Amino acid sequence: MIRIEELVKRYGGKIAVDHLSLEIPPGEIFALLGPNGAGKTTTVKILVGLLQACSGRVEICGLDARSESIRTRRKIAYVPDQPYLYEKLTGREFLLFMGRMFEMKEEEISARIDELSILFEMEGFLDQLSENYSHGMKQRVVFSSALMHRPEVLVVDEPMVAFDPRGARLVKDLLLEEARRGCAVFVSTHSLDLVEETANRIGILRGGRLIALGTFEELQKESGVDARLEDVFLELTREEAGGNEFC
Repeated sequence: MIRIEELVKRYGGKIAVDHLSLEIPPGEIFALLGPNGAGKTTTVKILVGLLQACSGRVEICGLDARSESIRTRRKIAYVPDQPYLYEKLTGREFLLFMGRMFEMKEEEISARIDELSILFEMEGFLDQLSENYSHGMKQRVVFSSALMHRPEVLVVDEPMVAFDPRGARLVKDLLLEEARRGCAVFVSTHSLDLVEETANRIGILRGGRLIALGTFEELQKESGVDARLEDVFLELTREEAGGNEFC
């Protein structure tokens, strides 16, 4: 599970995340929405250990993410919006490397790579150097690397970037399956269709503050808009004007 308590992040005089508190239990898909500059990416980077908060606490599966960072990283997986691979490795070599990083047994690594290769339809390019991959190919390998060790917490930033409609459907099914497995899934996205189809709960940030939290139906009621998530989101964030430069 994920527990965020009174999280604050400042950049000089600007507050990017303002006393954010959230709890995402195992088996839930939680979607974090917000206009550009609302604090979504900053929140994600603190959550996965790429940034440190000015104050507050992040707990992953009962572990303090700051003081027990190594143990935390064994339980969490992160899929960024911009995939990064070692260009002189093939996709298979990269997944092998990731499996060894998590101290998986060699036979387990091999079986898991085969399983993920089929799931993400990578058989045609997995043994090519990643320097030759398209953005979508890289994203499939990065998703696979995140799932190698069957994480207890999955954090995904803009999962639909670079995916065609078939890949987008695969991602939706994957997130639902991970939640069924008991994984706590945290998604930051602008893809409202994805959120409508998969999220159990939704949080909306504006100016670093959590202004709405609940199921889609609860947000409809709060906004007074009995329509799709796009209209609900626009109503709840309609006072936003410009925002800051932080995301």
